[in-house]
Amino acid sequence: QVQLVESGGGLVQPGGSLRLSCVVSGSGFIIHGMYWYRQAPGKQREWVALKTSGGTTDYAEFVKGRFTISSDNAKNTVYLQMNSLKPEDTALYFCSVGTTLGVSWGQGTQITVSS
Repeated sequence: QVQLVESGGGLVQPGGSLRLSCVVSGSGFIIHGMYWYRQAPGKQREWVALKTSGGTTDYAEFVKGRFTISSDNAKNTVYLQMNSLKPEDTALYFCSVGTTLGVSWGQGTQITVSS
């Protein structure tokens, strides 16, 4: 079983920054990919960023140049650094990992960008 615990969400002003953390725990699996998604009220979930176990990263067009996905293998943690935040970034953000056991999801953490 894979468990993900997220932190770092909150209220931030437009133009501000936040860093989300996602601690991955469990045993008996190998991580192949790390992902961040978000979902705003009344809208479909959308992909934000990914990082493969080989280190390749990719981003949705609407966050390129503003968000950075990273990981610390020693801490079993995935991060999403969010800069230059906009009101339209307001959403529930989810961490997920693809492993040899399948896809697992965190509980989500709320990001609200408002003045």
